[in-house]
Amino acid sequence: MWTHESIEYVTVAGEAWLASASEYPRSMRALWESQPWAPTVLPCGRTFDAVNLPGLFGKRVLDELWESGPGCGPVATHRGRILVFVEVGAAARLRTLLVWEEWARQVPPLLCHGLGDAITVPPVRRMLDAPEAPNRWIVAPDSHQPWLPGASVLLWACVRAARSQPDPTAPHNHPGPEPAVHSSPATHPDPTAHPETPADPQAGTGPDAGPGHPPPPPAGDRSALGLAERIRHLAPPSCNVLHVSKRR
Repeated sequence: MWTHESIEYVTVAGEAWLASASEYPRSMRALWESQPWAPTVLPCGRTFDAVNLPGLFGKRVLDELWESGPGCGPVATHRGRILVFVEVGAAARLRTLLVWEEWARQVPPLLCHGLGDAITVPPVRRMLDAPEAPNRWIVAPDSHQPWLPGASVLLWACVRAARSQPDPTAPHNHPGPEPAVHSSPATHPDPTAHPETPADPQAGTGPDAGPGHPPPPPAGDRSALGLAERIRHLAPPSCNVLHVSKRR
């Protein structure tokens, strides 16, 4: 499109190409002269086919065509969706390719308009300061024979765009909250847990220790006293238990 005095125009050559899609090109040109601000309906299958894509996915497809592919032909918007003009016969072929190609299952449903279908094209003129309209040109035709992508080119771009978007069914690994670390209270050793220092009522280490109790045995005699105590508990009452002392 070209701009003059805050108005966007489709070029004369572009208008001629669009009018050639109609059975009555002259009548279509006359209609645009009288109502240049109104969208019109043109049939597919004569001059072009069209592929209708979801809005966000269609933008990804256009990015792939321009960044990694050969570019695109005329492109328009229609009620939040993207209309890509393709060569005649590409709509039917693309519909077939999307059915049997396994790696094309990631592509969202597309509307392929071919012979017998009609689409709404944006107006040939638009005010630059006008509010956003449901129909407008993204890439307007500017020649008598604009280049149009085929089914294989558009399929390639659709597959690349589908693989670049995240899969909603894939599990998301969100890092969970870190477990709280609780500090355990300091533990003190339990003298009863050590078999080498049994609690002996005759030893003077308990709270009842007094002047009448003998002092605790040396550290070297504790094992012998513990052994004698275990023998005393295990032996029958009628047996005489020998007192075991440590050999010096």
